[in-house]
Amino acid sequence: MAITTVELSSTDIKVAKVAHGLMLMTWKKPVIPDEQCFESIKAGLDLADPGEKIILNSAEFYGYAPPEANLELLNRFFTKYPEYRDRAFIAVKGGYNSKLHRPDCSPEFLRQSAENVKKSLGSKPDVFQCARQEKDRPVEETVGILKGLAEEGFFDYVGLSEVSEATLRRAAKVHPISLVEIEISPWSYEEETRKVIQAGKELDVTVLGYSPLGNGFLVSNSQPGTQFNDIRAHIPRLAPGAFEANLKVRDALTKISTRLGITNAQLCIAWVASLGPHVIPLPGSAAKSRTLENFSASNMKLSEADLKEINEAIDAFEVVGNRYPEGVPVWT
Repeated sequence: MAITTVELSSTDIKVAKVAHGLMLMTWKKPVIPDEQCFESIKAGLDLADPGEKIILNSAEFYGYAPPEANLELLNRFFTKYPEYRDRAFIAVKGGYNSKLHRPDCSPEFLRQSAENVKKSLGSKPDVFQCARQEKDRPVEETVGILKGLAEEGFFDYVGLSEVSEATLRRAAKVHPISLVEIEISPWSYEEETRKVIQAGKELDVTVLGYSPLGNGFLVSNSQPGTQFNDIRAHIPRLAPGAFEANLKVRDALTKISTRLGITNAQLCIAWVASLGPHVIPLPGSAAKSRTLENFSASNMKLSEADLKEINEAIDAFEVVGNRYPEGVPVWT
């Protein structure tokens, strides 16, 4: 399978137009066996030609016991398959204080976080992102700290996550931002989302669109009453009442994907990818078959008529429920 590639902002690195999120490999119960995860990771990395890379997205806290379980999984993978390291561009989120249950962008904590990421991963990541910007700390200070840590060799590039347009613009004045990670999907395309995408275009910042499948809801056959055993159990849009109302969005997309002869996953990923050459969908998968399905969407070009139909379907329904539970910071 050939894959479409783009140049990652602030670098000369060619990356696939679809990235691979690893969160649910370790942030669900029961934890998925290593070999299944390894086959899923290899399936994506095998698609990269020489000189190309696949973005692998992880975090310092994507695990239960220990929180670093996702990074340790990657450590085991690259220990077993060292030949794959050159095909991967590893993006890691940190800067979240699990003990205090809040972002912590202080110099002391970011250094501790960067050291912990490097130790758990077994090597330095390519890019480090603060999972959230600390509310009462200027982003200029945060980016300045990250710039210093990059110069010390803890990682190569600076990224951000779940920030507003205004925060992104301020950050980019301090140091080049390689990527910004925000939620983008047919049921998560708010005004602020569009502003960040536009700012990324103007500032030459790659936008990673996480959860393009709507936490799996937009591509699943799950019905009211479904019990989730992972982070989805806490998503307001999947709570009783909201779940039933949001089925209208999924049903509308299913009609379109059926007509086009593709899956809902491919439809959602191709739609996110269509939002700009600098926008890279970031679906998660822990199974080889799903990984290949996700990456196949990198080559799908939706026509203007298709995009119009999808956008009309998105605009026709009001999504019920917030993206996160109350108290979780968004657009910081």
